[in-house]
Amino acid sequence: MTELLKNYVAGQWVAGSGDGVTLTDPVTGEALVRVSSQGLDLTRTFAFAREEGGGALRALTYAQRAARLAEIVKLLQTKRDDYYAIATANSGTTRNDSAVDIDGGIFTLSYYAKLGASLGDAHALRDGDAVSLSKDQSFSVQHVLTPTRGVALFINAFNFPSWGLWEKAAPALLSGVPVIIKPATATAWLTQRMVADVVDAGILPPGALSIICGSSAGLLDQVQAFDVVSFTGSAQTAATLRAHPAFVERGARLNVEADSLNSAILCADATPDTLAFELFIKEVVREMTVKSGQKCTAIRRAFVPEASLEAVLEALKAKLAKITVGNPRNEAVRMGSLVSREQRDNVLAGIAALREEAVLAYDGSAAPFVDADAAISACVGPHLFVVNDPDSATLLHD
Repeated sequence: MTELLKNYVAGQWVAGSGDGVTLTDPVTGEALVRVSSQGLDLTRTFAFAREEGGGALRALTYAQRAARLAEIVKLLQTKRDDYYAIATANSGTTRNDSAVDIDGGIFTLSYYAKLGASLGDAHALRDGDAVSLSKDQSFSVQHVLTPTRGVALFINAFNFPSWGLWEKAAPALLSGVPVIIKPATATAWLTQRMVADVVDAGILPPGALSIICGSSAGLLDQVQAFDVVSFTGSAQTAATLRAHPAFVERGARLNVEADSLNSAILCADATPDTLAFELFIKEVVREMTVKSGQKCTAIRRAFVPEASLEAVLEALKAKLAKITVGNPRNEAVRMGSLVSREQRDNVLAGIAALREEAVLAYDGSAAPFVDADAAISACVGPHLFVVNDPDSATLLHD
């Protein structure tokens, strides 16, 4: 059987019980590693993070915590090739697409390291100026920002296993709050490896950074009043989370990054002979193809003036026809695969639904995949849809 990745909880590496869930290469179908969170002592995990990890982090100043983040940046940079290999195998991303996640995450971490260094050797931050509460100035008040005496639980999405980790962990660790990360199961390998490298290097105090790979069952039951939870995923799941007693009864804080519906708008004066038109076409195609469209910020709707609709369609189709889809290990491939066959099935179902409401202007399934078997891989070519409403012309893509 494939290796069972361990969870790092309560300052120890612990393997979950059972067979776990197998992570596969979305292009070749090869089994890679397994993950399981079954049987973990979650009560001890959260208590250890709050008491040991939180206490050790709060004992450090902002500048000292920032220095730890800077050490993590240097460490991760030395292991970029390993992370790229995992991303290609587990997420099916091209090297450029892997850079968006891996280098983006490292850059974000470095940003917070620099920001933290500027805060100096302080354990608390003043929030605004002191305000006098008496006429003779003998009584005044000063708001002070201090670390919460809880943990930060991050339940992340599948599309950014590196960036999703570090964009959340960096500000929490800098603020003196211990982190428990629960990556999306399908692409948990990269997150687990990065955490393992940081843990093995001994950069952070025990309990400051924990990782649980596999099911999220029981995690919210451990959340208490001073904890904070950040969730990235679907709006439907977020609605379920909001109703949990951890937030309704115990008053824990919940931050949600859910479904987005971003658009690009072409103004009437951006005719085909203008730079704005060229940039519009380039950006829409880029957003459709980078990480195979698996970005929360990806353009999903493009609005264009009716007079420019045909020109836009022709320009988009010409560029999309040049996009090669398939195995990211082949240097000729511009667009890799989705992260799993399950995601592929969801996307195909979405395409079928759009065909009921819109006209398919470009069919990316017409071109063969490069070094990828359609019967095994999670590859899906770009599709462009058009709805020509008398009041407003709209391009829809998936």
